Amino acid sequence: MPGQYIIVEREEPIAVVTINRPDKLNALNWALVGELAGELETLDRDEAIRCIVLTGAGNKAFAAGADIAEMSDKTAVQMATGPFEGWDRIRRVKTPVIAAVGGYALGGGNELAMHADVIVASEKARFGQPEILIGVMPGAGGTQRLARTIGKYRAMEICLTGRQATAQEMHDWGLVNRVVPDGQHVEEAKKLAQEVAKQAPIASRFIKEAILKAFEVPLEDGLLYEKRLFALLFSSEDQKEGMRAFLAKEPPKFQGR
Repeated sequence: MPGQYIIVEREEPIAVVTINRPDKLNALNWALVGELAGELETLDRDEAIRCIVLTGAGNKAFAAGADIAEMSDKTAVQMATGPFEGWDRIRRVKTPVIAAVGGYALGGGNELAMHADVIVASEKARFGQPEILIGVMPGAGGTQRLARTIGKYRAMEICLTGRQATAQEMHDWGLVNRVVPDGQHVEEAKKLAQEVAKQAPIASRFIKEAILKAFEVPLEDGLLYEKRLFALLFSSEDQKEGMRAFLAKEPPKFQGR
């Protein structure tokens, strides 16, 4: 059913994407992840949208994890082949994404937040990878992204105990960008999204691409990759406009070309 789980609100040049399953604490079933991937891909192709805010409906959860009832009777082959195509599609979105986290971001919810590029959290938000408590482990990047962001030892503690970390802890450890008063996470994320959306769209996408590449390649390869993207921007109209406006001491008007 189109639009069963995801609400998209366009506020050009940004869009707000809401996971709308509050009765299940926005638990991530396979259909929801696929629908979310499709909506994000549609926005990613839309030149009018320059930044995306991703959040969850209600005040209790961003997403409280995967849908355990859906997974409980699956085979190893089904789990190896079934749910991850949607996650891979989300990972490939080039438009900057800001996660606005209120309440629980646990298991798949924490992994989804880490698929974003910036995280704004309510002071009451809670993060964690509690899969160990039901006899499994993170499967959508939790071990890898946590270790790269908060370090080996903190990631080990979070994943091996299943304990929840506060928004302030995750801010102190480098996972969360901003902690805001309860209920203000979406508005703060939208303000930040508007700030990002003012910038040159092609340069924004290249910056996202280059920073993500830093986690995949040695430093020397990353520096070369960055240099090539930097040079490529000099074929864009936005580069000419940005430098013209700077020299003229006036605001630039970026067109994404």
